[in-house]
Amino acid sequence: MKFSVSSSDLLKRLQLASGAIGSNPVLPILEDFLFNVEGNRLTISASDLETSITTGIEVKSDKSGMVAIPAKILLETLKALPQQPVTFTVDENNFGIEITSSYGKYKLAGENGADFPRIPEPDTVDTVKMPSDILANGISKTLFATSSDELRPAMTGVYFQVDFNKITFVSTDAHKLVKYTFTEDIQSEVMSNFIVPKKALNLLKNALPANEEAVMQFNKANAFFSFGDTNMVCRLIDSRYPDYNAVIPTENPNNLSASRSDLQNSLKRIAIYANKTTNQVVLNINDGSLTISAQDLDFSNEATEQMTCTYTGEPITIGFNAKFLIEMLGVMEGDEIKMELSTPTRAGILLPEEPVDGEELLMLVMPVMLSN
Repeated sequence: MKFSVSSSDLLKRLQLASGAIGSNPVLPILEDFLFNVEGNRLTISASDLETSITTGIEVKSDKSGMVAIPAKILLETLKALPQQPVTFTVDENNFGIEITSSYGKYKLAGENGADFPRIPEPDTVDTVKMPSDILANGISKTLFATSSDELRPAMTGVYFQVDFNKITFVSTDAHKLVKYTFTEDIQSEVMSNFIVPKKALNLLKNALPANEEAVMQFNKANAFFSFGDTNMVCRLIDSRYPDYNAVIPTENPNNLSASRSDLQNSLKRIAIYANKTTNQVVLNINDGSLTISAQDLDFSNEATEQMTCTYTGEPITIGFNAKFLIEMLGVMEGDEIKMELSTPTRAGILLPEEPVDGEELLMLVMPVMLSN
């Protein structure tokens, strides 16, 4: 089998697929790309058994066939070549591969493509269609709030809740929670929910093109995402998601409005002086004024800043982990944010001051107990 392809086009496709290759694969063949040539179409697959990516590219080929090619050496070879056509010749008896460029020849040992684990196909699935931008937005707004605690597997992924023409993305690590809902441009005829692992969503976020339709299909075991000529499949987290609505406080009489960037920058400066273990900053809020302070008694470090804000409610003093607030403000958009508070021991809610049509974003952060 012999085929020719542009080195830079192939490299782009391989870099996309390589994200699915694990660092310590359970099977040696999972360190390879699976190349499958049918007619003038090359399909490239990579997998770690949990997450698989398949993408395609046009090539000039003399016949169909498949081979598994070691990923690391192939990627490094193509990265070191300037753009030019390269030709792959595969010996079908021993799966030896010869790559020819205008500079010379490179030989490497491949493996039988038939030994590559089978990638799940979408059968008996439900389908949801949406613009790729909505999917990318949903992932980037929620991914940071997922947990790393393997003892609570449900929280290590993002919870997708599909409700006909509405989709909600939820993530939480028990200290912070993000709920992001879209009610426009979603095409679906199902009601369902499932949890997608963090690794798959990281890959998906980086691979999604702008302004294209993305198709999401799912069954009990897997989720399938397809866009352009790329498909990704990942095993879902088989666990029950906690009832997140129960922790969102509904009675919040104290409301603060402030500039998002001013608040974020102030927190970044004050956090330098906070205790490195708790990252605790104290917000002292009363009519028209917000005082942010932090101290680290171990090193006698202390900082205070004051900024203007609009506030209605009783004066309140509440402590938060600065790192969480900075992260949340960084993910939010818009110039102004709202903060809804009830008491110093109950969660605070962050909302955009002016919501975008068809979107609802709510972020919740648990307070840090103040050590007086």
